Amino acid sequence: MSRSSLRFVFFGLAISSAWGNGHATTYRGLVRELARRGHQVVFYERRTAWFDANCDLPQADYCDIRRYESWPPPGVEGAVAAADVVVLGSYAGAGFGDGIAIADWLPRHTKALLAYYDIDTPRTLAAFRENEGTDYLLRSQLSLFDLVLSFGGGPVLDELRRWGARRAEPLYCAVDPDVHRPGAPVAEYQCDLGYMGTYDESRQDMVEELVIAPARLRPDRRFVLAGAQYPEAVERVLPANVGRTSHVQPADHSAFHASCVWEVKATRAPMRRAGWSPSVGLFEAAACGTSVISDRWPGFETFFAPGREALVADTREDVLEALALPEEARRALGAAGRVRILRQHTYAHRVDQLEVAFAALGISLSDADAPSSSPDNLEAVAGG
Repeated sequence: MSRSSLRFVFFGLAISSAWGNGHATTYRGLVRELARRGHQVVFYERRTAWFDANCDLPQADYCDIRRYESWPPPGVEGAVAAADVVVLGSYAGAGFGDGIAIADWLPRHTKALLAYYDIDTPRTLAAFRENEGTDYLLRSQLSLFDLVLSFGGGPVLDELRRWGARRAEPLYCAVDPDVHRPGAPVAEYQCDLGYMGTYDESRQDMVEELVIAPARLRPDRRFVLAGAQYPEAVERVLPANVGRTSHVQPADHSAFHASCVWEVKATRAPMRRAGWSPSVGLFEAAACGTSVISDRWPGFETFFAPGREALVADTREDVLEALALPEEARRALGAAGRVRILRQHTYAHRVDQLEVAFAALGISLSDADAPSSSPDNLEAVAGG
């Protein structure tokens, strides 16, 4: 099939609320780029009290957002029957069992290309190793999809294939160059070292080691800790030189990054162990020209040249050494990181990757002829 405009239907955690939900940033960027290329997108998400109370995108000009109360929502059969591509995302309807129900329901109700987009691959695989699956996907359901797209690459893809994925490819997080770019600092966020991320117990050890411990050792420097859902017990013992903000809206992410001289990225433990799973915030900060310090995980060097485009830190001493670097060296690091991201990790690159994967499965996302020889997998296109 080849046409200039394809009809996509997404089922995901939420695109309407980014509060404590990193999926929203990825979906917004990816869907916006699909719309820029003339494709039509419908996005289904389960309504919850949390997302309703923190909804910052009730509707978008680049997709039709349909928020439903219970599965199946009205009109969904017609939407998927008319679709060319249907994408089920991880954590869709998590807590309600919607993801599992949708995965079983889709093959009987559409002839569209079926893709599973796992934004939480390390967590998904950890659950597969322990039991039959998660509350959003069973391991036996991987084989229902024509294509499994993963936030994690490298050996992660081999494990997905072992669990039954017919075709598994990386589709990493990305940035929008029109949004994520250098800008003027904002007084509220201005600091020597910042960290932004929703609280997660599995990565709090690295937040403590790479942010809070250095702050205690350098009371003359200003630090900022941003993110939702931090327990009162953590906030109560923060050093006096650590500013605290509970949430940064996606529209303000670039302002936050621009306000940090250095920015630390701490990875959730399952992603840290699995490796090859960069975070959205890591790419965003680098795209804004911010000098980035990441915790260590396998595969980091496939995304950044350590010491030249970003730094890797294991301990508080590593962070203190970074803070002591000459300004010229720090700026060069940030500039090199920005070049790397813009060269390989924008949403335009991601849709290019989808074009390669879909062409191999008989669907073209553009009027142009499909590539005569596609890479065996998307990692060649992803630069990973």
